[in-house]
Amino acid sequence: MKIPKRLEPLVEAGLVDAVMRQLMSGKEAMIFVVRCGEDIRCAKVYKEANLRSFRQSVDYTEGRTVKNSRRARAMEKGGRYGRKAKEEAWQSTEVDALYRLAAAGVRVPQAYDFVDGVLLMELVTDSEGEPAPRLNDVVLTPEQAREFHGTLIREVVRMLCAGVVHGDLSEYNVLVGSRGSVMEPVIIDLPQAVDAAGNAHANGMLARDIGNLTRYFGRFAPELLDTEYGKEIWSLYKGGKLYPAIELTGRYERIEKPVDVGGVMREVDDALKEEAARQVYRMEMGQK
Repeated sequence: MKIPKRLEPLVEAGLVDAVMRQLMSGKEAMIFVVRCGEDIRCAKVYKEANLRSFRQSVDYTEGRTVKNSRRARAMEKGGRYGRKAKEEAWQSTEVDALYRLAAAGVRVPQAYDFVDGVLLMELVTDSEGEPAPRLNDVVLTPEQAREFHGTLIREVVRMLCAGVVHGDLSEYNVLVGSRGSVMEPVIIDLPQAVDAAGNAHANGMLARDIGNLTRYFGRFAPELLDTEYGKEIWSLYKGGKLYPAIELTGRYERIEKPVDVGGVMREVDDALKEEAARQVYRMEMGQK
């Protein structure tokens, strides 16, 4: 096929030898199957901001740091340079997350290179070497649903232990690859990933991510709908008790301290006495 303009720099640099076909076009990028020497990989070409249906929300970008102070100021002010810098930061978030999560043992596509808004990475395949389907295109048995759900919950825990919340995780952002004859879920699409410690919305996003997975797998294994992994995981994380190999229960018990009625009444009584004293003071001042 004709080489897309955005892939020309990679061909000229010798990173890509041939563009074989377009694999898909999503809300944030177009994916092409490419040949790099003897390897078949994929090239993710990020769409420009005005062509994406997924917008950069402040909820996602909160907590992200920019080391270059000039770029940071430009991004805050906007303008042409600021918009370009913000777009580059949005794209590089996925690259950084892929390396970070792979190092933490999370099954994500291997990243090879990132050039001019194009991410060159592993082409996840099925047992026959064809591009892996998305999770939403796979019909699961109840046993497979429970197994996949458990695997992805553990992956979410590994991600959180690495300080990352996906932010848009669902059956549409998981590929069903294979390791030999065994199917394995592979988490994809991470440009909106958030910093768990620096983003005030991380808890809500984690709950939504896990809720999406639970609802999907609950279609095949209804008992999963009664689990509360999101609350359990976040509670352990905030308490500093979460670690990758932790055994979860899927249950969450909110510990509520008994109300000190006597203490509350004393505070109310003190407040009433203070107000009465102020009224007396005002009256005395008014008589002078």
